[in-house]
Amino acid sequence: METKQNQNHDEVEIDLKALFFVLLDKVHIILLALILGALIAFFLSITLFQKKYESSTTIYVLNKQDESSITYSDLQTGTQLTKDYAKIIVSRSVTEQVIAQLNLKKEYPDMKDIDHEDLVKMITVTTPTDTRMIEITITDTKPARTQDIANTVREVSALHISEVMDIESVNVVDYAEMPIEPVSPNLVKNSVIGGLLGFLVVCGIIIVLFLLDDTIKTPDDVENYLGASVLGIIPYDESIAMGKKKKSKKVTVISENDI
Repeated sequence: METKQNQNHDEVEIDLKALFFVLLDKVHIILLALILGALIAFFLSITLFQKKYESSTTIYVLNKQDESSITYSDLQTGTQLTKDYAKIIVSRSVTEQVIAQLNLKKEYPDMKDIDHEDLVKMITVTTPTDTRMIEITITDTKPARTQDIANTVREVSALHISEVMDIESVNVVDYAEMPIEPVSPNLVKNSVIGGLLGFLVVCGIIIVLFLLDDTIKTPDDVENYLGASVLGIIPYDESIAMGKKKKSKKVTVISENDI
């Protein structure tokens, strides 16, 4: 039993070694697939995916009380209220006023059908932990418009927060700036993914073809697959049959099954 297990183990090692050399022999094809996959993903990202930009602005919400008298409890309460402020920023009252103030439907043909839900999808509101600061980020396809929407959302939401929550003031920490570089598509990331996909696909095809190939190529294959002993090898020279200069050699294997 132990001998059989060792034999099976040896067979697995031989298969893995043969597979390794098959992949090594096809390394030029694998590298070509990797490069082509990366190039295809790169050009698809440029031609099919629309560039998107981000612009962020940050505000600080100040309650109606003297800053010198703020306690830790007050700070915790204010921090919890930032979630309420975030909800107000994406409220219908704010978004519809922003759309009207910037005249988005008439100024931009690609936004002629924009509504509350569409603008909300462009807004990301984040609140850093243990602070009363709120960051408003706008994602859009035009750099200048992205900046305008971000600053307008900040202005409109600041007034709305002051009215609804009875806040003393909403101060600006950072104004939105016009983005220069798009945040998506990520050309480097997409190219790497495309190259890896090309690499995996070609490796998978080579492995499948290797596993499905049951042809006899060497004397060792006769013993491994047919269980027969090799009695002799007859060299075959193609150049003799073709009347040309010697190019390559093949061998004919004679096993005990052929006798």
